[in-house]
Amino acid sequence: MTTNYFEFYALPETFQPDEAALKQKYYALSREYHPDFHATASPGRQQEILQLATLNTNAYRTLAHPEQRMAYILGLHGLLAEGKQELPTDFLMEVMDLNEQLMELEFEPDPTIVAQVQEEVNTLSATLDAGIAPVLGGYAGLPADVRPQALQQVRTYYLKRRYLLRIRESLAKFAARS
Repeated sequence: MTTNYFEFYALPETFQPDEAALKQKYYALSREYHPDFHATASPGRQQEILQLATLNTNAYRTLAHPEQRMAYILGLHGLLAEGKQELPTDFLMEVMDLNEQLMELEFEPDPTIVAQVQEEVNTLSATLDAGIAPVLGGYAGLPADVRPQALQQVRTYYLKRRYLLRIRESLAKFAARS
């Protein structure tokens, strides 16, 4: 069982943590678990301090970065398990045209089409972001019985964003070629 980073920092599980409180916890624990302050401790205690210092660094790196934090929370709830990465059919239909344009760019690089697809991806991303913002903002205040439904919405959003990121990466390759 891995340590829950939110519990480690004594912070509520949220997609939008108080960044100042997060940083404050990180720095306080960085001082507390700094190996130099435990140089005279037993080897066992020194090893424990080193593990806590590493845990602190990993927790901060994960929780301070929005994408990593989202993946972490979804993972805590078992929502990013292998084989459970299916996207909604309506979304796949929506991006089918983009994928077809990407395939055409593979054979015929065209800066105009690259720009057009980038614009469509940006619009799609902005719509996704606007749609999930209330869910992310209100998650911490939700009753426990409603959270699974919110987490499913966040999971779908996360998978769609990752899909769009792959399209952006392909576009970047085509843009570099044209």
